Amino acid sequence: MPPSAIRLRNVRKSFGRTTAVSGVDLEVGDGEFFSLLGPSGSGKTTVLRMVAGFEEPTEGTIELAGRDVTGRAPFERDVHTVFQDYALFPHMTVEQNVAYGLKVRGVPRRERVERTHAALRSVRLEGYGKRRPSQLSGGQRQRVALARALVGRPGVLLLDEPLGALDLQLRQEMQVELKQLQREVGITFVLVTHDQAEALAMSDRIAVLHRGRVEQVGTPADIYERPATAFVAGFVGTTNLLTHEVAERVIGMPGSYSVRPERIQVHGWNAVFEPGDHCVAAGTVADVVYLGDATRFLVDLDAGVRLTAQQQNTESGSAEVSAYRGSRVRLRWLRRHNLPIH
Repeated sequence: MPPSAIRLRNVRKSFGRTTAVSGVDLEVGDGEFFSLLGPSGSGKTTVLRMVAGFEEPTEGTIELAGRDVTGRAPFERDVHTVFQDYALFPHMTVEQNVAYGLKVRGVPRRERVERTHAALRSVRLEGYGKRRPSQLSGGQRQRVALARALVGRPGVLLLDEPLGALDLQLRQEMQVELKQLQREVGITFVLVTHDQAEALAMSDRIAVLHRGRVEQVGTPADIYERPATAFVAGFVGTTNLLTHEVAERVIGMPGSYSVRPERIQVHGWNAVFEPGDHCVAAGTVADVVYLGDATRFLVDLDAGVRLTAQQQNTESGSAEVSAYRGSRVRLRWLRRHNLPIH
């Protein structure tokens, strides 16, 4: 069985009395698109910096392709890091930026040129080689940074919030391009992000971090549809938590459960339902949020909790959905969409 691209064993990092990473165990497969997802201060960037060699763990070991690199310098590791600010040299052309690392390593000029052109083709920037970074858009500068990383043919590419400086539309376009690029080049990508939608859209697997610990590792579907903890349920997408007495009253079972808003249907007060394996709860619409393609309903249940329901605007407009505000409604969802959490 081939070694994993990255393996962290009981990795801990402290800065003085502050513990940033606490006993993390992770394994990233060769050729995998893996994301470290978490809020600010969760430890995700510190984990990335330890893999890159910019920080040394206080305890634990880091392996790359089966080799212990815990005490090795960044240039001794088969990784390359792409930062949010791109870190391009403004006085150099695109070609010179991409070829810089090869030049420092003493790669012959002819090979440098061939590999630089190939890297620019891979990120669809043929013909941009003579331009300066100031003559490029944000998305184009991001592609140059990726080409510069890929030209060195690293075993692992580390991406530290690489799309954070881009506007929403461009960020979504780059998410698709990054995933496609990763499939084409076939190397391991590790993405650090706080953006749940970004991680869900791009990753083969995700590790959700919170307060320096790994809360859950799984595929995007696992993380979203089967959250292991209350933190994961609340952080990855919007959810409703039903606990203790409220869970007993609403779904008839003890424990703690998560119900996603898009699973909940909003019906008028006089709605009549056929018998089925559903939960039904009565309440009053406290507010309506029109989102264009969807509407979010905030409903105060008679059971004493506020639930959020979201439905697509396939036929209704803003005026029609706003009329629900203050009205009595019934919420209905399948029992199998009550996700137990710990």
